[in-house]
Amino acid sequence: MRVLVAGGAGYIGSHTCKALAAAGHTPIAYDNLHTGHRWAVKWGPFEQGDLNDAAALAATLKKHKPEAVINFAALAYVGESNQEPTLYYRNNVAGMVSLLEAMRAHDVANIVFSSSCATYGVPARLPITEDMPQNPINPYGRTKLVGEMMLRDACAAYGVAAVALRYFNAAGADAGGEIGEEHDPETHLIPLVLQAAAGKIAKISIFGTDYPTEDGTCIRDYIHVTDLAAAHVAALTACRPGKFAAYNLGTGTGASIEEVLGCARQITRKPIPAAKEGRRPGDPPVLVADPSLARSALKWTPVHSSLDNIVSTAWAWMTEHRARAVK
Repeated sequence: MRVLVAGGAGYIGSHTCKALAAAGHTPIAYDNLHTGHRWAVKWGPFEQGDLNDAAALAATLKKHKPEAVINFAALAYVGESNQEPTLYYRNNVAGMVSLLEAMRAHDVANIVFSSSCATYGVPARLPITEDMPQNPINPYGRTKLVGEMMLRDACAAYGVAAVALRYFNAAGADAGGEIGEEHDPETHLIPLVLQAAAGKIAKISIFGTDYPTEDGTCIRDYIHVTDLAAAHVAALTACRPGKFAAYNLGTGTGASIEEVLGCARQITRKPIPAAKEGRRPGDPPVLVADPSLARSALKWTPVHSSLDNIVSTAWAWMTEHRARAVK
């Protein structure tokens, strides 16, 4: 299958391109390189373009004739979305409109959408299941929810076949060291912890130590990026004409910030200075997925997502592989 991977030069997109190629598919990476990297495109053709550039998108679809699309192309910084909401709606929402119109014009009916657990907001209960209310608390989460709503409507009106995958906390790096997490600015906990271990930043900040958890710090469900990539490959075969389906991608277990720090200190053998700060607005104490629906419907099981493996692969990327890979 030929698969257009919008955002294919980004963190999760590039790992998914590798997984697609390993499964015998041809990934066509389409990326504006705003946050993606040209060096991360290694497993298929590359076309530089933006989803809101209708001409470039149409030319790419005409040239490569994909049978499916995986859409990772989105801005994804929660804090930035609060400061620049219209930027997020223009990119994430208008971009999805452009993509769906182009797909319809070029007879591409299958799409897998990179959604987020941010669509749930603060959950009423745990673990989080797909039938729980979606009440996002920031513009980023709202743009992802609007994306899902557009897909539901496109399925009903045009016969589109859509699967939305609601990620929890993506982390880790390719075990082969070919690609890894490379954000600027970096906002994710695990790479920031490892930057502190490597001396690239002075310390890690712990925002809130008085949550109702065992050690007082927030708990999150960390899922290895390679497991996420495998779920996207599986989702391609789960697309059904006229049907929309959504699945949580997580492990069903959580790790606290203190547990992440302890694991990182053990693996890196570095002290990793940490400073205790006040809570940030909108940070729920615990976010943990119920991934049972994805396990049954997609025949998918996360096999790389132990915290030790996540931290080990991310540390190997930062200290052993990155300098070679980004050349």
